[in-house]
Order: sequence, then structure tokens, then C-alpha cells
Amino acid sequence: MKIDFEKMGGLVPAIIQDAKTKNVLMLGYMNDAAYNKTIETKKVTFWSRSRNCLWTKGETSGNTLELVSINIDCDNDTLLVKAHPTGPVCHTGSDTCWKESNKDNGTSFLSELQDFISTRYKEMPEGSYTTSLFKEGVNRMAQKVGEEAVEAVIEATNGTNERLVYECSDLIYHMIVLLTSKGLSINDVVKELETRHSPSWHKH
Repeated sequence: MKIDFEKMGGLVPAIIQDAKTKNVLMLGYMNDAAYNKTIETKKVTFWSRSRNCLWTKGETSGNTLELVSINIDCDNDTLLVKAHPTGPVCHTGSDTCWKESNKDNGTSFLSELQDFISTRYKEMPEGSYTTSLFKEGVNRMAQKVGEEAVEAVIEATNGTNERLVYECSDLIYHMIVLLTSKGLSINDVVKELETRHSPSWHKH
């Protein structure tokens, strides 16, 4: 990755994004030394323009930014840094420097689960239950979806809420496995639901 530090006098903007929620947390600046320290320590480090020195986020507050990845834009002069915050990012105590909430509603984990299952499909590691489902074929995967759907219905009509959540979790997992085997993903289902949410949508 070739970063053009010279364009703006040795500094480049670094947009910090929560790797899980995808929310923008803050904007800082990095020079070559800050970038290298971030890569080396896996803790996001900036160049302080007011103090004229390096500073690692959270070195005094403890609210660090644990590095996940760094991408560069098309002009090679702006960084997108994905990280896991260990606490509020803003010095005011706010989740973000724009006083926005960075709460995760939980649905973002579906993307993580999809990525995990897709990786299993590509790598097929031995000893993995997900791998065994892929190897057993579409008929078996479809059967598992049916079984889990029936169990969810049973819990909904004659069970407990706790067990209903448990069985629905099994259902969603096996559904994603089946979709992945067909070259699809949970994102395709989300897109379909978005289409149906439109006032102009009509059932086929």
C-alpha cells in the first residue's frame, strides 16, 4: 500500500470506523511514523497536530482502538481504519466525535456469520460441523432447514420463548449454510425484503 504522505505536508486523514457496527467514530491524522506504529502495535496511533507528537488513542483514558484493517482511497491520500473501540471514542465521553450512539442492534452479527460460513465453504476444514453439512449435499442441508423450522413451530405453539429463540437460531444458521451452498447469501434475502418493503412492490 503506497500512501501519499507528501501531498498534505506529511499527514493524511484517517477515518476511524467501528469494524462491527460500521459507524464512523472519529477523524484523526497519521504520518508515516503513526501508521507504522499502528501496524506494529495493532493499536490505532495518530499524529497530534496540537502537541506535535505521536499519540496512541486511549493511552491516558484506556479507551483504545484495536486495529482490524486499514484501506486507502483511490487518491492514496486518505485512510479508512476499521477498529474495535474498547470504550467511548470522544474525549467528551460520547461514543463518537459527532455525539452519535454507536450501539449495535445485533443484526450486524449476521454479516459476520455469513462471512464465517462462506470461509468454511471455501476452505472446508476437517472436523467442522459446517463443513460436514456442505459435504452431505443440498438435500441434507434443505432437510436440516425443514427440521429446524418444524422445531421452531413446536416451540412457538407449545414451548418456551427461550427455546423458541434457540430453535430460530438453529434455523437461521442452517438457512445461511443452504444459501451459501447455492451461491447465495443472507444479503440476497435482505435485498428481497427491502424490495418487498417498497410501497410499489406487489406479490408475484
